Amino acid sequence: MMQLSTICSQPSNSKPTQTTLVWSGRRRLLLVLFSGLVAGTFCKPAFAQEIAIALKGGKLLTITHGVIENGVIVMQGGKITAVGPASSSSVPSGAQEIDASGMTIYPGLIDSETNLGLTEISQEQSTNDLIELSDEIMPHMHTADAFHAESALIPVARLNGITNAIIAPSSEDTLPGQDSFIQLDGKSANEMLLVRDNAMALNFTGEERRNKGAFDKRKYPSTRMGLAAQLRQAFIDAQDYKSKRDAYDRKNDTAQDQAQARNKNGKAATDDKQSDAAPPKRDLKLEALIPYLEGKKTIVLAAQSPSDLQTAVSLANEFKLKFVLNHISHSQSVLDYVATLKVPVIVGPIYEAPKEGERYDTVYSLPAQLQKRGVKILFASYSAHNVRNLPDEAGYATAFGLPYDEALKAVTLNPAEVWGVADQLGSLDVGKSANIVMANGDPLDIRTDVKQVYIQGRAVPMTSRQTELRDQYSK
Repeated sequence: MMQLSTICSQPSNSKPTQTTLVWSGRRRLLLVLFSGLVAGTFCKPAFAQEIAIALKGGKLLTITHGVIENGVIVMQGGKITAVGPASSSSVPSGAQEIDASGMTIYPGLIDSETNLGLTEISQEQSTNDLIELSDEIMPHMHTADAFHAESALIPVARLNGITNAIIAPSSEDTLPGQDSFIQLDGKSANEMLLVRDNAMALNFTGEERRNKGAFDKRKYPSTRMGLAAQLRQAFIDAQDYKSKRDAYDRKNDTAQDQAQARNKNGKAATDDKQSDAAPPKRDLKLEALIPYLEGKKTIVLAAQSPSDLQTAVSLANEFKLKFVLNHISHSQSVLDYVATLKVPVIVGPIYEAPKEGERYDTVYSLPAQLQKRGVKILFASYSAHNVRNLPDEAGYATAFGLPYDEALKAVTLNPAEVWGVADQLGSLDVGKSANIVMANGDPLDIRTDVKQVYIQGRAVPMTSRQTELRDQYSK
């Protein structure tokens, strides 16, 4: 039996959770990869605070149950333990009480696509792990393997109220690898990587075409037809791989059952060639696609133009993939069609200029146009250096028709629901993780200054490389 074990980070006073990757003679390879790899497995960082902290007198934007003008929120053990009006909420004895009068308190914001921890200095290649260009089909790549927890860009984003994010490869490949859901504080990558391999991009924007030179012998598609054919073949190969693996399991199980029956009846055990048969040779590329073919994980389907969008959706439907849409900024003419798909859409950055022939507000009004059609929207920065602008994107969209409450949900509760962590994040509710932001105004107003960020109830340092430089040179 082959066995590979990993430990999920836990508070120091609790026992570690161990999960195992097993191929046994009796059962198939169990794809219970690392702790936190299965979407929805939420690892609790080790630094969650234990002493109760109470923020008193602030304006609470709960997201799920309205606004509490003069409220109290209590956090302990990394969780929210009380939320309510100051007049009817009690504070535990011995709690650290903080006067939040005049402050606005809201859940930590969630960026639905970033490159945090995968790049540091854009022009310095040694600091970039954004994409693997040796092949276009790379579903077995894991952003978690390259995530750099010490990135100086993470505190910069955190200071504007972003506490969680999706990290994804850049989009030059059609299947560039698997995303992870992170928390923007921790002593190590293990503490910050909350859900590994929770989603995977399928990019069909045309950007993925390789323009081969005369001496480039690598065989990559140079047309959209080629991209679609290559993707289709990859999923067909994965289906075939799964079928052969399942057939091996069934034969092996039958042989094992027959051997047990003979032993039970007192008959001599005989060698069974089926039970000793070698399993199919492992193919990490095809194996990585199986959870997506089974609908257990989410494909992030990226397309810009209407024709690309419809081709990509047709491909996803052919293989019954569970998906959300991405990068559809220039598909205004088919938004009614998008609404019929009944899937969430990731929008942003909305500062992008319109293309020739489009209205000046084509990109700016997209969030509102989608929301009017009943589409659940999420905002993303698609960046590492500009994650801090996430709340400003949502605020900017309100100027072009997106209702304020929906804009706030698009950076809190909506992404928490889509990424399978709504039981832990996205709103100020008892029992959820105490990822909380305290600011001196509206979170979607660019003039607002974030005063304190709490992650798992711990007040994180409100400093970054930028504030250090500011303080150093302002003297």
